[in-house]
Amino acid sequence: MATNLDLDVLRSFVAGVDLGSFARAADRLGRSTSALSAQLKKLEEQLGVPVLRKSGRGLVPTAEGELMLSYARRLLALNDAAVLAVRGSRLGGQVRVGLQEDFGEGLLTEVLGLFARTHPAVTVEARIARNLALETALASAELDLILAWQAEPDSNCMQQLPLCWIGDPALVETWLGSGEPLPLVVFEAPCVMRSHAVAALDAAGIPWRVAFTSSSLAGIWAAVQAGLGVTVRTGIGRPAALARLPSLPSLPQVGIVLKRGPGIDSAALARLQGIVAERLAALCDGIEGKAATGYSAAGTLASAATGHAATSTSTSPMNM
Repeated sequence: MATNLDLDVLRSFVAGVDLGSFARAADRLGRSTSALSAQLKKLEEQLGVPVLRKSGRGLVPTAEGELMLSYARRLLALNDAAVLAVRGSRLGGQVRVGLQEDFGEGLLTEVLGLFARTHPAVTVEARIARNLALETALASAELDLILAWQAEPDSNCMQQLPLCWIGDPALVETWLGSGEPLPLVVFEAPCVMRSHAVAALDAAGIPWRVAFTSSSLAGIWAAVQAGLGVTVRTGIGRPAALARLPSLPSLPQVGIVLKRGPGIDSAALARLQGIVAERLAALCDGIEGKAATGYSAAGTLASAATGHAATSTSTSPMNM
């Protein structure tokens, strides 16, 4: 007799592994920890093998659990795609969305790819830009929806992520030990993260200089990987070759806003907004729960042709 796996149980299993904590998964899914434990027990009873084992204070997948995790992701993705396709089969029109570069490689590919496949009659126009350009385009009705960093108090704030110093730990120790100003790799002004970096260093009495500026995130990552200095971003998009730098001063959190253009009433846009919000929550939970490296956004120095050496600073919070 065939065994029918419960998709709700599989969703709980995947969420617990992805978040690095089944307590966090229970909170996110709106269930009690005891209910989640019962679901996992049910899964193991159906499969006839344990899918989790103790590791320190937590739980990690067994060999069989890792195999089940792979199938669970595929089953859930197929389920979600089927629901979206049927619900959105009659949707048409056009949606224009803008995203910060940090979300361009991972979230953009996942969300817009899914949306385009499940809503084939909707034309999607996507733009990758920095905060000021996104806000301007939304205000001038060139875009319908933007996902951007929060530059000032905003009721559209969806998530908060901690900022962190990113670079090569060995180089940082050398720079700090030499007494020379700490070299910074930052976006061209104005930039909120640049302002936070400067403010934190000034408060700690650490001398600094702007060693490299760029108009692109690829340029930022390339310069830091080349050893030109350190930068401040969230965990999203951090290249695997670079590390967080806890030895430098603490930094605040930064908000993420999902803003819709005024007066726009579109079923297709509402559907896309919901998908972005859901995937964004999962992305942020994963980063906070496991200090994940996030989506890769590694570039090469050659792709950073827009970058250049600089010595100026800025504290205007209009861009990122």
